[in-house]
Amino acid sequence: MTTASESLAIAILTVSDTRTPDTDTSGQYLVEAVTEAGHSVADRKLVIDDIYQQRAIVSAWIADPAVEAILVTGGTGFTGRDSTPEALSVLFDKTVDGFGELFRYLSFQEIGTSTIQSRALAGFANRTVIFCLPGSTGACKTAWQGIIRSQLDASFKPCSFVGHLKGNH
Repeated sequence: MTTASESLAIAILTVSDTRTPDTDTSGQYLVEAVTEAGHSVADRKLVIDDIYQQRAIVSAWIADPAVEAILVTGGTGFTGRDSTPEALSVLFDKTVDGFGELFRYLSFQEIGTSTIQSRALAGFANRTVIFCLPGSTGACKTAWQGIIRSQLDASFKPCSFVGHLKGNH
């Protein structure tokens, strides 16, 4: 695997009422994928599915000039407690509409129509890109390998998000 041409500082948040640091396979996958691609993990947290706790953590990362990208896993489904889209979309300055569409297209090839239950989304806030992924490790792999890895690589052509991030004025 090739590594990114420019190392980014990426924060990772797992949203779950049931996972612990020891059972957070999705967050661990993202840590490994980020570092394998040549980026650094700026911070990693696990939070219950609570709108205000999610907003507090992500807002602090958005305000931190050292954090250039944020990966959030969990809370994007339709259960009563799933609240990541409601928690975080209000923080976006701009929405990356194509992310959710492309994620569901790739996911459809793996899990069929069940992908319609994913509310994966992405956006920018204060020159920080935020990707909100489903909580399953498989979904995180689909999103990372199929979309996010290349969009966080400055050498990806014809374009990537790197030029829009905080450290790339």
